Amino acid sequence: MSEEEAAEAETEEVDAEAEEESSATGAKLFGEWDVSEIEYSDPSTQNYLTVTPVAHTMGRHAGKQFEKSEISVVERLINRLMQTEDNTGHKQKTTRIVRDAFDIVHEQTDENPAQVLVTAVENAAPREETVRLKYGGISVPKAVDVAPQRRVDQGLKFIAQGTLNASRNTTTPAAEALAQQLIGAADYDVQAYPISQKEETERVAAAAR
Repeated sequence: MSEEEAAEAETEEVDAEAEEESSATGAKLFGEWDVSEIEYSDPSTQNYLTVTPVAHTMGRHAGKQFEKSEISVVERLINRLMQTEDNTGHKQKTTRIVRDAFDIVHEQTDENPAQVLVTAVENAAPREETVRLKYGGISVPKAVDVAPQRRVDQGLKFIAQGTLNASRNTTTPAAEALAQQLIGAADYDVQAYPISQKEETERVAAAAR
């Protein structure tokens, strides 16, 4: 067995032990939220919306292609929020923002915020988008279906962008802005940024059919 195969086997063993330990101890996300009974309304993205009690895997899956789908959607949201000038590299700071936002979501909706996040991503994920095809130097837009994994990526992107727009250069705290984006997307409020962006993406794609 090569060193690479040995390292991969060791990583898989550690992952299995961590999952077994989490299920055995009944671990909760942020020590508060039960993620064992998350409900999915969209079967196409269900396999790409993993929810685990672990919100920080220390980059364990960073070197594996498409392995991001095995990472908790909560950590993926944290990573997406870090892709800004203010939060780049500040994993603990961004994690606190998400944890505080979850508390606000629970206070305002009396629901499990992990479930609200999953519903928000499902609602904000566009089903169609456009690509540009070139014919003899002329660019022509063409509508295409969006792959399930990219749908989740786009949903998280819209939520993160909405949070940034609502909190930057304003008095609104980032946690409160994130909570409002999650609640709005989960309720399919067309005034919410994630839903408006999804609707606009699909409108443009419909015009390019």
